Amino acid sequence: MGKRFSGTKTWVMLLALILFSASARPDIVVIVNAASNVEQLSRDDVVNIFMGRYRKLPDGTSVMPLDIKGDAPEKKDFYKALLDKNLPEVNAYWARLVFSGRTSPPLILEDADQVLKKVTLDPTVIGYTTDSGTREGVKIVYRLPVTSTP
Repeated sequence: MGKRFSGTKTWVMLLALILFSASARPDIVVIVNAASNVEQLSRDDVVNIFMGRYRKLPDGTSVMPLDIKGDAPEKKDFYKALLDKNLPEVNAYWARLVFSGRTSPPLILEDADQVLKKVTLDPTVIGYTTDSGTREGVKIVYRLPVTSTP
């Protein structure tokens, strides 16, 4: 009977591992054009650029942040991991800043694929996407682990 119980425990643990793996989501990565002189950004740099505080990379290059339209999973994960804020909170922040005329929000694109394409072609933008392996034309300058579940 001890062996049968041990086998059952193994199956339960294996099933739990499979379920955990299925719910795990890839990290969010901040990307710039491969030609950029910037190799890495700090969390503060990313927050300041994407929240409109300044629009320059540490090397002094002007940069326009790119955002994803709507409530895409990548967008939710990005702001949750970066700021610990949900999208309504981020939208309220931008509504206040835009209304006051202090700054403008990131350029909005349809989806993460468009962000990736734009960053690949334009060295004056910065974006984010899910980490799905090597991509030509861009480099990862910051990584945000996604720890929450959907």
